[in-house]
Amino acid sequence: MKTKFLLPIIALGLFAACDDSSSPSAPKVETPAPTDTTTTPVAVDPTTDPTVIPVVDPTTDPATNPVVDPTTDPVVDPTVNPGTDPAVIPGTDPVPGADVVETPVDPTASVNACLSASRAPVVEPTYAAVPSSGEYVYYGAELSGVEQFKYGRYEACMKMVSIPGSVSSMFLYYDNSWMKDEEPWNEIDIEVLGKGGTMWQSNIITREGDPSIKKNTSSESKPLHEFGFDATEGFHLFAITWTPEYVAWEIDGVEIRRDPLGQVHGTHADADQVAFLTKDQTLRFNLWASKSAGWVGAFTGDELAEAPKAQWIDYVRVYSYDTATKTFTEAWTDDFDSADLNRDHWSTGNWEMEKVMLAPENVVLEDGYCKLMLSRADK
Repeated sequence: MKTKFLLPIIALGLFAACDDSSSPSAPKVETPAPTDTTTTPVAVDPTTDPTVIPVVDPTTDPATNPVVDPTTDPVVDPTVNPGTDPAVIPGTDPVPGADVVETPVDPTASVNACLSASRAPVVEPTYAAVPSSGEYVYYGAELSGVEQFKYGRYEACMKMVSIPGSVSSMFLYYDNSWMKDEEPWNEIDIEVLGKGGTMWQSNIITREGDPSIKKNTSSESKPLHEFGFDATEGFHLFAITWTPEYVAWEIDGVEIRRDPLGQVHGTHADADQVAFLTKDQTLRFNLWASKSAGWVGAFTGDELAEAPKAQWIDYVRVYSYDTATKTFTEAWTDDFDSADLNRDHWSTGNWEMEKVMLAPENVVLEDGYCKLMLSRADK
């Protein structure tokens, strides 16, 4: 133990003014002033003298280095900074759904039901022959969904139409897209084109809600997809899957195209189209004639002289999508077995669509099918 000698009061005050406190852990030793020999030194115990600062070993001092019992204290992850990083509980995900693997729908049952179904014979609609020359008005049809969807999977077993100029389709659509101006455009399409029954087109259409932007952003498939068969000769399963991470298109259970989040088309705010599909949409089907001969062929209407053409829908199946668990759940199926449309699911279109007027009477339920008809009549 080191000892310390007391100085006379005057000498002690002078010495304290010169004290170096730069090393607080080292004990201070004061040497008697050489001019004072009359005072008898007194031994001081540094453990009881409050002015003495004892030597501290930081490796053993419990105030600076507490003893850790590994059997009771949690293991600290040095990569986690408690000042900036939130506490993470092992086995949990700090970002909901970030590490969840999607459970896709197995389309096998739906494909088998569509391609191998024992269904009523397809009888093409008829009407009194309309002369092949003259002035006519043309009518198409739209089956318009009334439910609003935000993500999901949508299947339809259909036999499509192919005459020059025609478009038979299945699509998702934000109902206010047509208003333009400050309303954005959100749409996802499958379209079988009148150039031939072996060609079809997938597409996403978007536009930000900016009145100064007049043109939509489209990512239509170029070149057109080829079925490898004539889709107008039989029924096939068409499907669209829409999630926050991607949009995918299928024919008979085979995925033909997938657009992921982050894929860019164009230069506007809607360039990342998957990210821009934020609006609730309705499921729709329509049959109409286009003015764009370069796109679908030249529409003459002559093919409608003897009878209308029909897009046949055997059934529609809708799956909801849980963004947290990334699972699809069948919400409902419409087999069109009733005499009238289920108004909880459907309405009909009644507006102009390029070369045709969409007529509610051209949406017909018969023999377990929903038929969308393309027809003509004298003016």
